[in-house]
Order: sequence, then structure tokens, then C-alpha cells
Amino acid sequence: MNFFKKAYCRTFQTILKIASIFLPFRQPKLLKSEQDIVSVLSKNNINSVLIVTGKTINSLGLTKNLENALEKNNIKIALYETTPNPTTQNVAEAEKLYKEKNCLAIIGFGGGSPMDTAKAVGARIAHPNKPLNKMKGLMKVTKKLPLLIAVPTTAGSGSETTLAAVITDSETHHKYAISAFPLIPKYAYLDPKLTLNLPSNITATTGMDALTHAIEAFIGRSSTFKTRKASLQAVKLIFENIENACNNGKDIIARENMLLASYKAGTAFTRAYVGYVHALAHALGGKYNISHGLANAIILPHVLKAYGEKIHKKLWRLGIFVGLFNKETSIEEGAEIFIEKIEELNEKLNIPDSIIDIKDEDIPSLAKTAEKEANPLYPVPVLFTSKELEQIYHAIKNN
Repeated sequence: MNFFKKAYCRTFQTILKIASIFLPFRQPKLLKSEQDIVSVLSKNNINSVLIVTGKTINSLGLTKNLENALEKNNIKIALYETTPNPTTQNVAEAEKLYKEKNCLAIIGFGGGSPMDTAKAVGARIAHPNKPLNKMKGLMKVTKKLPLLIAVPTTAGSGSETTLAAVITDSETHHKYAISAFPLIPKYAYLDPKLTLNLPSNITATTGMDALTHAIEAFIGRSSTFKTRKASLQAVKLIFENIENACNNGKDIIARENMLLASYKAGTAFTRAYVGYVHALAHALGGKYNISHGLANAIILPHVLKAYGEKIHKKLWRLGIFVGLFNKETSIEEGAEIFIEKIEELNEKLNIPDSIIDIKDEDIPSLAKTAEKEANPLYPVPVLFTSKELEQIYHAIKNN
């Protein structure tokens, strides 16, 4: 990267880090039961609510307890099923349903996709005259959203804590993030019972998504004492519980710990941001509709290797904290062990090491899309050009 662009990126990131001290970061208030959700809605005189969920979540009947609790208290329900990697069309359909049913609140029930859709619908309700593509980037949503409650059913996205919603344009297939403080849910309900029936492959990829959040927040240049502490705790919880959660889906303790890890990772990256792993994964999701968690899991070790010695000490600290080795291990060796542990986890969780969908002719445009998303926003430890990002796509391409 040339000197002037590098200077621009680092200056932008430094200013943003200083400004973040004064920004209104907050965490959602945690609820303990479906009845707590009912109480919150009742106290706010809300008698009609839009529940945004996914097809799999709905087919498993996971929303039924909440629906029953709402109906018993005369709160009407409009239910919308969104798709993985939600699109502008999904948001428009859900927004139309919200208005038709005279809803006054939104519940995002599921993984990252339902929550992203719910946030985007809220943004559209708050800004009815502003299209979604005019909200992409930072702080373009300035008005208060309808009451937003998050109920995660996967331990991965951390969307219940974040100020971001990631949406794919239905026409261009370009995937972009909308980031603003009003998008942070007002309340979150963490119930491990909702995750008990998740298939092993979804448990694995969403768990690795949470791991990516925690690691990228930890190694980035905008981390704080609080975000580093949350990241360390999240990584340890994931290393200790993800295999049990995948191999024995009924292990309520492992499920609870994975939800907590996702929540902590979410609080970390909301303030410290993510990095090139996410930018590369978002481009793949937009182009090929590849699961975000799956893409993150495959890309993560490659990006960590590409950063090189710049992050070795931080990876060593992570490895020490989670008990992979002791302080007698050299920093370089510790960093290598930590990356190997991620690759080992992927293998044990049956996550492939490549993505067959990637086409050579698409790689330059994918890399440009990823570079545009990441630079200058993400405070990455090492700045890459689109040409350098192309090399990572080639590395994960199925040859």
C-alpha cells in the first residue's frame, strides 16, 4: 500500500478510536424469560409486534413459546421468515408486513440473518424516505428505532449486542453493512434451550464466527482494556465448549457457555471492530451466498498467517490465556500453535479448508469489494491492498 493511502487509513482509524471514547456505546438489557418480553412490551403499551425469524427456526417451532406468551397477553403477532444473507427484498417485505399489521415493535428471533433483517426494518421505519443503500456505512441511521428485542438461537453472530446490520442488495448482490447506535437492540434474551436442536454444522460455523469476532477484536488496533478482556473470555469459552456443543447438542452447559461467548465477542467487536476476515467473507456471501460463519472459519487462519509477526505477541497472549501452552513457549512458536489450533478445530468440526464456489475470474472484483469495505474503517494490524487480498482468495479456492 502506498504511503499516502496508508497514512489516510491510519489517521482515520486513530480519529475514530479517539472519538469512540465519547460515543454512546451500550449493551442491551438482558431478559430472563418470555414473560419478561411480555412485560417489556406491555409497559410500552405495545399490542402488536413483528417477529423476524428464519425458515429453519420456524420449522423447528422455536418461536412457539414466545408466540403463546404474547397471545395469552393479547399481543398480536406478525411473523416474517427471512433468508440467510438477507437481502433488500427481504427487508422490504418485512417492512410492508410491519406496516400492514400496525406493529409497534420488532423481535429478531434467530441467528445473524433474522437480527440483521429486524434491524434494517427498524431503520426503514425510522427513516421511511431513505433507501437502505443510503444508510450503509457509519452513523447514517440517526433516528430512534421502534422497540427492538433480540432473541439469539445461534451462538455466533453476536448481533444481539451490535450496532451493525449486514444486507445484500437484491439487484447488484453487493453486501454492505449499516452501522449506527440506534441499531443496538434495547433488550436481549439469551436462552440456551433455544439452541439445543441446532444441527452440528450450524453450531460449528456460528461458533467459529464468534471466535473470529473475538480474535479480530483482540488483535485490532482499536481494542480497549474492556474489549480485550471480553475477547479473552470469549476465546476461552469457545475453545472449551464448541466441540461438546457440536458432538452433544443437548449439553445445556456447553450451549449456555457458547451463547455467553457469542455475547462477549459481540460486545468486544462492537467497539473494537473486526478486520479483513470479515471483509473477505462478506464479499463471498454477497457473490455466492456462502454462509458467513463458514466463510469466516475457512478464511481466519489464512489472514492470521498473512498478518505475520505483527500479531504474534497477541496470539501468544491468547494461547496462554486459554491454556494451549505456558509462558516458556516462545512468542513465535506460541502464535503458530494458536493458528494450528484453529485449523485443528475446523478439521474436528468438519469444516472444509477451501471454498469450491470461488471462480478465478471473480477474484479481482471480490478483493476490491473486500478492500473497499475494510479500508479505512477496520483498524487491522497490517494494511493490505486488493492485490494482497486476492492472494488469500486464491489460497482458499478449491484447486
